[in-house]
Amino acid sequence: MEALQACYGDGSSDSDSESAPFVPTSAPSEVSTPLPPPPLSLLDPPKDLDFQVAQTSRVRSFPHIDGNYALHVYIPINISLQSKKELAAFLKKVSSQEPSLNVVDVDVPLNILCENDEKLKQVVLGREFHISLGRTVPIRVHQIDSVVAMLRQKLQTQHQYWINFNKWEVFVNDDHTRTFVSLEVVEGGFVEINKQIEAVNTVYRLHNLPEFYKDPRPHISLAWAIGDISDSLKKVVDKEMKCAVGKSLNKCIFSCKFKGIECKIGNKTHTICKISDVQ
Repeated sequence: MEALQACYGDGSSDSDSESAPFVPTSAPSEVSTPLPPPPLSLLDPPKDLDFQVAQTSRVRSFPHIDGNYALHVYIPINISLQSKKELAAFLKKVSSQEPSLNVVDVDVPLNILCENDEKLKQVVLGREFHISLGRTVPIRVHQIDSVVAMLRQKLQTQHQYWINFNKWEVFVNDDHTRTFVSLEVVEGGFVEINKQIEAVNTVYRLHNLPEFYKDPRPHISLAWAIGDISDSLKKVVDKEMKCAVGKSLNKCIFSCKFKGIECKIGNKTHTICKISDVQ
């Protein structure tokens, strides 16, 4: 899998390079006993706790430096209730053949959640996803206002369109430490998203920031596994996709309306453009 097939985004899925968690080994004289999986009740976070913020396993592809803030530009994506049911069923089949998969952002084994359909939909598909329009990169504090202002200027005249996720795909991050099961935009919305990526690239270029990947492949990621298992995982995904969509290569897996672009810098989210829901 080429470096081009990387996860573009924060991953939440995408342009961050993620590191495999460190697993301590026991001393030779000790006998390790595997622990049972955690009860599903533990997956319910307290009401006053942000479940995504509580996770600490994700690692940026760049070191933290005082005065630097992580910049990420993206399209928020929400999945409808009906689509969640269909996506959950697909992930359940893939997980039964590839038990090493985990949930993106939550880092919980997917096969544990597959034992409970409601938990599967709630934890795996209940959050907001995103399509990255630029790499996640560090910027200095004095660049923040300029970056946000230029992004708004370049992207202020956006119109509503439909985004169609047409294909299940397997991606690998740049350093081949993680493999992702993703939904890719192949047709509907592809042209519009690429124009938005070009606009973001212009702003990045003016601030001496690295531009996005060549020939970008817009997508959202739903599950991941440690290491590069793209060959075996792609066989599983392709097999299940053929069973799900039959011979129709143009069948849309799910669609959503483009409703705007956001930019996250550090812990603060900036609205770059927002489209009202026009019928």
